[in-house]
Amino acid sequence: MAKTRKVLNDWDAPYIQALMKQIETQSKLTLAHWAIGYAELVLLPLWSKHYPDDVRPQKALMAARRWLEGAIKLPQARKMILACHAAARQAEGNPVAQAAARAIGQCASTIHSARHCMGLALYGALAAAYDSLGTTAPWEQLEQYAAEECGRMLVALRAVSTDDEPNPAKINWKL
Repeated sequence: MAKTRKVLNDWDAPYIQALMKQIETQSKLTLAHWAIGYAELVLLPLWSKHYPDDVRPQKALMAARRWLEGAIKLPQARKMILACHAAARQAEGNPVAQAAARAIGQCASTIHSARHCMGLALYGALAAAYDSLGTTAPWEQLEQYAAEECGRMLVALRAVSTDDEPNPAKINWKL
């Protein structure tokens, strides 16, 4: 049996390129709101289905929201985000939950660096594909589902995007 992949890694895939192009036109705050909102709606339920009593991913998203509101400082939010990353590591052996938690941690981390929003697609789309098709589905089917999920992500981003954003995030994709 083939080992499950932990992340989408074809940065040249059209669905990844389309997201990157739209991301580059938006501010860090817009990207953070989009990534956090999508994670709350789509990915948090995937995590909670497997680990209903582990609220670390939920707390990471809540902390990111509180930072966006100015209610807490970045170091306070960072503690919750790091706990979410720990939850992902501890979910080894559960590809759906692990990918969902990784994506949630990256989405919450967008408050620190706009580039982190890409984790929504790279981990989150794969979590959705595994949840829908199972981890033993052929890679071609999983990638097709992930591409469709990225399309839904792009629609959601366009819905909250600012036309002619005066302060788009400056993202170096090569790091």
